[in-house]
Amino acid sequence: MSSKLRVRQRASVIGRPEPVRRVIKGLGLRGPGSSVEVANTPSFRGMIKKVLHLVVVEEVNETAS
Repeated sequence: MSSKLRVRQRASVIGRPEPVRRVIKGLGLRGPGSSVEVANTPSFRGMIKKVLHLVVVEEVNETAS
């Protein structure tokens, strides 16, 4: 299992309920097209599940640098 997930926001939060806006902000996303890498933990996966209709998620393969 990868230790990071790349989350990209694909849709705006305009017109969305406040809890959805808070989850997007909590993930660190700033608007459509923005992306962040977060740890692959149950808490982040739960947040992503709440806003799955607004984001695109992919696993990041970490390489030792």
